[in-house]
Amino acid sequence: MTTTTHQPKAIAPHVLRELRVHDDSGAALRPYAYDAEGAPLRCCLRRSRSDERISLVSYAPLRRWAAEVGAEPGAYDETGPVFIHTEPCEGPDAACGHPFAETGALRAFRRYSGEGHITGGAVVRLPEDPGRARAAVDQALYEAFASPDVALVHVRAVEYGCFLYEVRRP
Repeated sequence: MTTTTHQPKAIAPHVLRELRVHDDSGAALRPYAYDAEGAPLRCCLRRSRSDERISLVSYAPLRRWAAEVGAEPGAYDETGPVFIHTEPCEGPDAACGHPFAETGALRAFRRYSGEGHITGGAVVRLPEDPGRARAAVDQALYEAFASPDVALVHVRAVEYGCFLYEVRRP
């Protein structure tokens, strides 16, 4: 079991219900063919399996957060593709630690202020050793939240720019 003070947040169940009707770009849900490499599911923060039905939807993580806290991200608002289960799932395992911490992967840690503006970021190549990869994620989040101006961090896959999950100030 992995524990961290920086807890990854999956897309909330009430948001998933909305996305399964119309996504943040207004499109209806479209089932997606199974990805042999396992698509990164943002509903349960794990990779998809061959027997699961998944969908690719547009999601605006900063917009959703800003609406929740009353922030105005302005030009920093963006919408991008994410994979979710087509039907409701169990959600993430509470002991999942840092999801998508594949060894050797490049991850971007984009920092946002309480107003929803970018305050910086970092790109980290995760070490080949799984334990060190998780530690590298912890370190990047520790460094991000060392600044009192940082309210949340979006963790993204560098190769596609995809939003993986958010971490809010502990």
